[in-house]
Amino acid sequence: MADTYEAFSGEVTKRLPILVESAKSGEIAKAIELLADAVAKDGIIRAFGTGHSEAFAMEIAGRAGGLIPTSRLALRDIVLYGTHTVSELADPTLERDPKLAEELFGLHARHPEDIYIIASNSGVNGSIVGVAEQVKAHGHKLIVVTSLDHTMKVTSKHPSGKRLMDFADVTIDNLAPYGDSTLTLESGLVMGAISSITAAFIAQLMTLGVAENLSARGITPPVYISANVPGGDEHNNVLKAKYAGRLRVDG
Repeated sequence: MADTYEAFSGEVTKRLPILVESAKSGEIAKAIELLADAVAKDGIIRAFGTGHSEAFAMEIAGRAGGLIPTSRLALRDIVLYGTHTVSELADPTLERDPKLAEELFGLHARHPEDIYIIASNSGVNGSIVGVAEQVKAHGHKLIVVTSLDHTMKVTSKHPSGKRLMDFADVTIDNLAPYGDSTLTLESGLVMGAISSITAAFIAQLMTLGVAENLSARGITPPVYISANVPGGDEHNNVLKAKYAGRLRVDG
């Protein structure tokens, strides 16, 4: 059993230096520049993911140590703010439905300088591709986080036949293998999913990079501190006031 833990640890740690290098001079660095440009121009960073990739959006938007001008799209928004029922949301295939994209996209107030980040390991589900299509149709920049190995081996579930990466201004590879799992156990089971771990690391690299980029421009990065420390709410509320009506982190 210990060997399995060590093997999985190795699968994680061998990917992290690759992502760090990308943050220095690769695709993550390109994304950081676009994100900083947007924030400097009063834009919001809007993040979207379904399934396990929703955790990526939560890592970007509304968390302690993160950037305040961030907002999250979630499939549940179509029930909370839209026209759909809770029973529809319970459908596990909902993320594959491309018809939801236009309504979901339209439920969020937008600024011309807003920028979008969409994460999907497969990059082919209908709602994900549909929202990406809406982002580009409305003239926004789009950063995509996906598994290049996986997405190139599967067929799109969107009527256009396109993948998420086909709409991207910058595509970041999360370095997950096809099927996501990294280990084959002695039993023959394939396990050790990695995409959530690398996606969270990518999210933090981008967040740190944007803060440093803004600081280099002479702009004080607007950053959340934990609401669970004294003065946290007061600090956050003052900075959030600048973006009143534009932030949604509890979708």
